[in-house]
Amino acid sequence: MGIFDCLFTGTGDITIYQFLIGVGSALILGIILGLVHTFKGEYTKSFVITLALLPAVVSMVIMMVSGSIGAGIAVAGTFSLVRFRSVPGTAKEIGTIFLAMAVGLSCGMGYPAFAVVFTIITSVANILLAISPYGEKPVGNLRKVLHITVPEDLEYEGEFEDIFSEFTQKSELIGVKTTALGSLNRLTYDITLKAPGLEKQMIDKLRCRNGNLEINITCAGVQKEIVQL
Repeated sequence: MGIFDCLFTGTGDITIYQFLIGVGSALILGIILGLVHTFKGEYTKSFVITLALLPAVVSMVIMMVSGSIGAGIAVAGTFSLVRFRSVPGTAKEIGTIFLAMAVGLSCGMGYPAFAVVFTIITSVANILLAISPYGEKPVGNLRKVLHITVPEDLEYEGEFEDIFSEFTQKSELIGVKTTALGSLNRLTYDITLKAPGLEKQMIDKLRCRNGNLEINITCAGVQKEIVQL
């Protein structure tokens, strides 16, 4: 039997040797995925431990229903494990969970060698992408998101156009939200500054127009990426 052949026989019975190989390889690969996840990223110990154990759990479920009509239901239930996290995860966390489940599925179906190759490829890709500038925003990015809180009775349409003309290449009102029980409005603008370092001067002038209420500037897309499945 070749190393990439299915570990299980066609009888549907799984020996203790096959069980230990499947679960053991899933556990080892899960530990590797957990270590790779900690490379150049934020993490918690509980998440890394869960990540290490998840492939073994998935492989166990798949082995126990292999060859039966419940296999499809088990696979769907396995992927629904993502919903049991107490808080939403980042895109990286959710992606790593799916990697761990894919490894567990491969081991549970009797293909630990393919799981090893898959883990090596994805781990190397993960590390290389983490240390490379891939996906990073260029230094000196001038596109910002501006939040201005104004009194409810202020006619904000066109109120700040002269200030935007002075400090920005372009500006667009993209959202209006009431706050403080409707006594205030929170305006959201998509702006592109003319040059770096103009935020302070622009905020000082905006404060004179909005009654010194809250003003907030963030980089476009700076909000933490959260995935809720």
